[in-house]
Amino acid sequence: MSKRLATRPAAWNQPTPGQPSRKQEEKRWDYDSFDEIDGAHPWQDKVPEGCVLYPVRKLSRGQVMWFNFHLAKDMGLIPADHPHKMTPELDKKIIETFSIQIVNEWDQENGPAIPPNLLKPKPYMATRYLQLQHADKQGRTSGDGRGIWNGTIRHRGTTWDVSSRGTGVTQLSPGSVEAARNLKTGTEEFGYGCGQADTSELIGSAIFSEIFHRNGLSTERVLAVIDLGRGVGIGVRAAPNLFRPAHLFLWLKQGERDTLARGFDLVIQRQHENGAWSWNPRGPDRYRRAVNEIARSFAQFAAQLERRYIFAWLDWDGDNVLANAGIIDYGSIRQFGLRHDQYRYDDVERFSTNLNEQRGKARFTIQVFAQAVEFLETGRKANLEKFANCEASRIFDREFDLEIRREFLAQLGLDSNDADTSLQGSNKRAVEALYSAFLKLETTKTKAGLRKLPDGVNRPAVFNMRKLLRELPDIAIDENRIWKAPEAVVCLELMRSSFAKRSDLKLRGALKTKIETFLNSYIEFMKALYGEKLHPAKLRSLRQRSRQKNFEGRITGNGSEYLVEEIVKARKRGVTLDDLRHAVELFIASQAPHNPPNTRPSVVSSGAGDLFNTLVNISLEHEEDI
Repeated sequence: MSKRLATRPAAWNQPTPGQPSRKQEEKRWDYDSFDEIDGAHPWQDKVPEGCVLYPVRKLSRGQVMWFNFHLAKDMGLIPADHPHKMTPELDKKIIETFSIQIVNEWDQENGPAIPPNLLKPKPYMATRYLQLQHADKQGRTSGDGRGIWNGTIRHRGTTWDVSSRGTGVTQLSPGSVEAARNLKTGTEEFGYGCGQADTSELIGSAIFSEIFHRNGLSTERVLAVIDLGRGVGIGVRAAPNLFRPAHLFLWLKQGERDTLARGFDLVIQRQHENGAWSWNPRGPDRYRRAVNEIARSFAQFAAQLERRYIFAWLDWDGDNVLANAGIIDYGSIRQFGLRHDQYRYDDVERFSTNLNEQRGKARFTIQVFAQAVEFLETGRKANLEKFANCEASRIFDREFDLEIRREFLAQLGLDSNDADTSLQGSNKRAVEALYSAFLKLETTKTKAGLRKLPDGVNRPAVFNMRKLLRELPDIAIDENRIWKAPEAVVCLELMRSSFAKRSDLKLRGALKTKIETFLNSYIEFMKALYGEKLHPAKLRSLRQRSRQKNFEGRITGNGSEYLVEEIVKARKRGVTLDDLRHAVELFIASQAPHNPPNTRPSVVSSGAGDLFNTLVNISLEHEEDI
């Protein structure tokens, strides 16, 4: 498959809203808001048994590889008119605030005394939460193994949680538990026991999380990546709520009703003060209201993951997901180019779930939430099977089915009003017929069977359905703007993937029937919605939306690894940090083509432009991978 070479955007030669003026460059900026992030967090007071407090020392070193100017403005850390350019004062403030390391148990027993001027005034917390990889399945030993919570900051009605990883090994890491002794930060004798983070991993998380955020997916966001040298660094994440279901589920497993109530109340209060939930956070029915809200969020989230081919290792412990439904910990996240729904990650002791199983895992998480609510209200823990058809589970099923069809209709190019119309009344039957025919093609797997990969197993998909959806508004309408079914052979050539074998592409029998059924369903659906002849303006918007939703060169998991490798190599070649950050910003903007121009970076140098071109071409080359 040929790939086009990325071209230099014309906007680079013109002033843009993000470009600093001479007056802005001369201005002295105020960065005092960073001082609010001082280690204090309400969880320490409300659920003290749910955290381990550590003294924290200032490292006062490192290079700021990545800084998220958009997020920093959302959080009120920098002024809204601050240019997307690192100033010496901002660089110093980021290092001062986030280049830190815990003084852990090993340090306290063996290390020399740390001068008071190198210690932060307040302790920082590592939180306890449930994790399946620990032998103790009730959360007594697990939680933040290499991270701490920096604190909170409130800006324009939103409270943000801030946490860092790569800040030292805690007693809650799997390595510490396996060793049965305190570990020194940097020790690599035990798995997940060094307490440090790989810089490449942090850069990958920064890129993916911001792309997902700009495409409307609930996720943590990376505020900063600090390179400490020798391949390790510190990643700073932020979100309006960084709590996971696992922060609550361990108290359910341990039967600690009072602690569960205090933790749940804090999560509810945060959602209320951030405007996500509008009802009384202290009412007697608050827990049932909360689980119903969570059911809706998880249903929409799981549906978006499935339709966008995003693999997230969801499981009943609620470790790898946010409590209000969203992505956290990008180490187990992959975005596929095709529907590789038989991919499983090999985690040494077990294989992961796959894309098809995510709905069930998300639903099971809701059942655990419902079990927790009954425990809070009655003091009894009923069997989970009791909640298989509870109110929250039914809400989940209804919302999932709606959301996954909304996502599909958006991929067809429909706007939200047309999608809502299509999901009502007699139109629903046509949507079901079309979606069913689409799935039969999308889920077709190569006859070559399951293959082993470096990190797992997969049986690849045969068809690139995103490419077909991108082209359908052009090939399914004639020069008079009248709908017509394109030939099956034309569509087969369009949607064949690089994984397809010759035996997978024989246009006869069942395959021919599947393609023709889908095409006829598509034409009938579009005629019913828009009429026999499409209005020119409607056709333009349909084409634009289908191309935006199914854009070429969407980054995949494999692609991101090569992307990060290129960024690291560029840094070694001497590309400046400013150029590197600008190239990454521009690449992120290119991965969210529907975003307005003011989310794109300012004018950048040719060095940043060359790196951006390379990143785009990597994403094009690997756009069908896992």
